[in-house]
Amino acid sequence: MDALGLLNYALFILILAGIYGLMALGLNVQWGLTGLFNAGIAGFFAIGAYASAILTGPAVAGRVGGFALPVPAGWLAAMALAALLAWPIGRVCLRLRSDYLAIATIGVAEIIRLTIRSEDWLTGGVRGIAGVPRPFGDLPYLTAQLAYLALVLAVVVVAYRMMERQLHSPWGRMMRAIRDNEAAAAAMGKHVERRRLEAFVLGSALMGLAGALFAHLNRSITPDAIDPMIVTFLVWIMLILGGSGNNRGALLGALVIWLIWSLSELATDRLPTEVAIQAKYARMFLIGLALQLVLRFRPDGLLPEARRTRPRTQDHP
Repeated sequence: MDALGLLNYALFILILAGIYGLMALGLNVQWGLTGLFNAGIAGFFAIGAYASAILTGPAVAGRVGGFALPVPAGWLAAMALAALLAWPIGRVCLRLRSDYLAIATIGVAEIIRLTIRSEDWLTGGVRGIAGVPRPFGDLPYLTAQLAYLALVLAVVVVAYRMMERQLHSPWGRMMRAIRDNEAAAAAMGKHVERRRLEAFVLGSALMGLAGALFAHLNRSITPDAIDPMIVTFLVWIMLILGGSGNNRGALLGALVIWLIWSLSELATDRLPTEVAIQAKYARMFLIGLALQLVLRFRPDGLLPEARRTRPRTQDHP
């Protein structure tokens, strides 16, 4: 691979790291801040990706679409539809314990995935949706990559700043109180179910936006891109490794894990074909090894949540 090819590949990796960072921020709102075990990240990612692709893509005979809306409108719709889907799911599922909530969200994500694969009139079935417009797509490839990377980073920075404001606001302190001791928060008059629902909807909206960014990056979206192993599993690893409850940790974890995942793929592609196919499974081993090392030596993650401690008062006789 020549220098230009390596540069293009590096930009592509960084763009995807930013998209995964956005999903990690959304999961941090749900799990790190509120303690909600959402195992259906792929479902909200898919809703955002397909919503934006349908609304902004070209018309195709026999399929809903062809609205040709501006890309920002597709992104806003992706967030809105992901949040709209999260609201009834949250109303029903958030009353369950964490393990049952995980099972319920996995089921919802699987329903969404099967619907996407089977409803040709809406999603294109196994063929997916092609011709999704990409911002700066008319520019030369390298320039378009740089511009899209800048756009994704701008979105991530805005999302990070918003999540930081929420984290350090009275709302964020209340959510941490609900996470740490739900009974005590309820006894103090906090509406636990409503606040948990707010966090679930907010995090799901960020996941939907990440799906829209992914669809416009690739100019298409297919069911194969919504593999729960890649979307849900990796995002959880990113948050745990980076530091649950810390937005900077979520972004750092996304960058580290995605670099390991992508660079190991680049290394295995240089091997002979019969060896490369088997060597690709080593990526999962490397991700698991990184997680085990972090859990062994830094169980709270690379950038753990800052814990406030009460100042010690001087004892008086």
